[in-house]
Amino acid sequence: MAVDIPHRRRTRWHIAVFLAPAVLVYTAVMILPLFGTLQLSLFTADDQSRVFAGLDNFRRLFFDPRWSATFWNALWNNTWFFIIHMLVQNPIGIALAAILSSPRLRFSAAYRTVIFVPTILSFVIVGFAFKLILSPLWGVAPNLLDLVGLKSLFTPWLGKEEYALTTLGLISVWQFVGIPMMLIYAALLSIPDEVVEAAECDGITGMAQFWKIKLPLILPSIGIISILTFVGNFNAFDLIYAAQGALAGPNYSTDILGTFLYRTFFGFQLQTGDPYMGSTIASMMFFIILAGVCVYLFVVQTRLRRYQF
Repeated sequence: MAVDIPHRRRTRWHIAVFLAPAVLVYTAVMILPLFGTLQLSLFTADDQSRVFAGLDNFRRLFFDPRWSATFWNALWNNTWFFIIHMLVQNPIGIALAAILSSPRLRFSAAYRTVIFVPTILSFVIVGFAFKLILSPLWGVAPNLLDLVGLKSLFTPWLGKEEYALTTLGLISVWQFVGIPMMLIYAALLSIPDEVVEAAECDGITGMAQFWKIKLPLILPSIGIISILTFVGNFNAFDLIYAAQGALAGPNYSTDILGTFLYRTFFGFQLQTGDPYMGSTIASMMFFIILAGVCVYLFVVQTRLRRYQF
């Protein structure tokens, strides 16, 4: 016992030494700016001086007609953007992972690479590329639909209010479907062979094996993917900005919290930036994401543990 205690202490100091640089960098880059933003949201400008306003900025954001309409529109658009990813991206990712994990599938590594490659592309490249592809003037989409006799279905999807946000959501799904696919694929590979063999001995094969045996075992991974999708979508900005600009047209139909924050904090065209209201919007984004993560950790994760047990 006298020999083990110093050894354990050395191990703990060893871990602390290696964690310290990452913790310091994360604190300087993330934690301190976060608290600075929260602090700035409690102030306002009065004759070129900073005045403590308490929660007045949040009241203006929620109830002032000059701010509330834009905020609630951006929040709803952000929610719909997230729903598209949850209902389209993640199920497709799970289905692709199940297909690619089949030992009977040939060239599965090549298929995984092709599906995952868009994930590493720049948002700017993807946004401008699809803006050109879907253009009714010089895009290739009308010609491709014409080749299969479906040109009548073409419409300027990025130019109509009712279609623009959904179209951008599906473009984002195309770009990032490789992430849930790879995470679920790794989870499927981690299932012990003994479990699969036992299921096969009981006559459970094919899709029945996936639904009854594999799916319950990968539920924790699906939960992680869901919360990562939530965090990523409520932090979204780049694709909307690259495709539709800071005004998130047409008529703010693709405006989300990220673009609303950008216009408010930095200003746009003749609009002067307001760092105090911008910090208030950023704080609301933080609180929304924090609430979602807490729900996952304390509600969903607890039920998953009970289900597995």
